[in-house]
Amino acid sequence: MRARKFANNTVLILIGLVWLVIAGAPFYFMAMTGFKERFELFSGDVFAFPQNPTFTNYNEVLTGGTFFNYVKNSVLIVAVAVVLILIFSSMAAYVFARMKFKLNRPLFTLIIAGLVIPVHITLIPVYLFTRDIGLYDSLWGLLGPYVAFNLPLSIFILTEFMRGIPREMEEAAYIDGCGPVRSFVRIMLPLSMPGLATLAIYNSVVLWNEFVFAFVLITSPSNQPLPLAIWEYQGQYSMNIPAIMSVLTLSALPLILIYMAGQEKVLRGMMAGALK
Repeated sequence: MRARKFANNTVLILIGLVWLVIAGAPFYFMAMTGFKERFELFSGDVFAFPQNPTFTNYNEVLTGGTFFNYVKNSVLIVAVAVVLILIFSSMAAYVFARMKFKLNRPLFTLIIAGLVIPVHITLIPVYLFTRDIGLYDSLWGLLGPYVAFNLPLSIFILTEFMRGIPREMEEAAYIDGCGPVRSFVRIMLPLSMPGLATLAIYNSVVLWNEFVFAFVLITSPSNQPLPLAIWEYQGQYSMNIPAIMSVLTLSALPLILIYMAGQEKVLRGMMAGALK
């Protein structure tokens, strides 16, 4: 029995190591290439460690004067959008999960149907609407599409999560004098924290990398978020692959650090949702 358990653990560890190599190879290539000289990439193995590691590429990006402005724009719009997504989706999920009314199921189905709407067919209407309300070429013009297109999945996940919370806790709160609002704030939200944390990290990753709406709705470099910075740097350093890789590494690094810090909460939220 012990030998069988050891064999199973060994197989799992080997599978994990193989997956680590497969998933980590692109980031290793990206980060290491940023430390190479301009033409070193073409004269040897692309996965080889830099012969003479240099910080020139990273230093050039960081001191260029615009990179941190792109980061600031991304942090601002992603933070506001994620907060709004969590507020709206949690309130909607509470209604769909706990309140009985005639249009509950049709409205829930209608919102979830938003998951199948392709983003690209909405670009022209969103562009025209954003221009007409005066938010075109403004960072805040991205807020509406960012929130709207991520609400259906967030509402779906939180609704299923809240349906799994025992009703007895809510009924006890009603006996103690809590109304629906106080019950939502004091009972449902604290118990839904694993699901909210999972959605916060998931939506942050999605919005941090969002490119299409940013490309259509933003033209001024001072208002562009980080995905457009990568596009701009790609043109600026078209013949300098290591410089482009340093931009990509610096762009991905904040997201990787956030995920590493919150991966335990993501796994807890996913496991809790699966068990329900």
